[in-house]
Amino acid sequence: MAEPGLSSPTDSSLRSPRNTPFSLSFPFVREGSRVWERAPPIPGELPSPLPTKRTRTYSATVRATSGPVFKGVCKNFSRSQGHGYIRPSHGGEDIFVHISDIEGEYVPVEGDEVTYKVCPVPPKNLKIQAVDVVITHLNPGTKHETWSGQIISS
Repeated sequence: MAEPGLSSPTDSSLRSPRNTPFSLSFPFVREGSRVWERAPPIPGELPSPLPTKRTRTYSATVRATSGPVFKGVCKNFSRSQGHGYIRPSHGGEDIFVHISDIEGEYVPVEGDEVTYKVCPVPPKNLKIQAVDVVITHLNPGTKHETWSGQIISS
């Protein structure tokens, strides 16, 4: 039994003043979120499939860190692009290295000797990338830059 002062749910006075129905979409977009700052995706452009140290899954990190350590020489590295390649000392195809996987205070340059571990690149896991890259010997006669921007001659 309803009280005399209360209206029923079907009463028109309880309806929203909006004329359009309210709907939610996923993900829920808030005005302060970064979703508003992004430019719309370009048709045909796919996100990079390369996992960085930050986006790598826990299981991939455990597999990579428990693997053997390899030696190689830095073939090239572009700080502005955030990646480069390592030439393995045992020969074979050059190995991709992402800026987030470099340990230490120096930006690698061509000819630096490095040690690294490897991790497969998803989704097909056909290629590998270097992780836990450590510069073991700086290339003599070249200028090296620290991550903070200081130039040091070796």
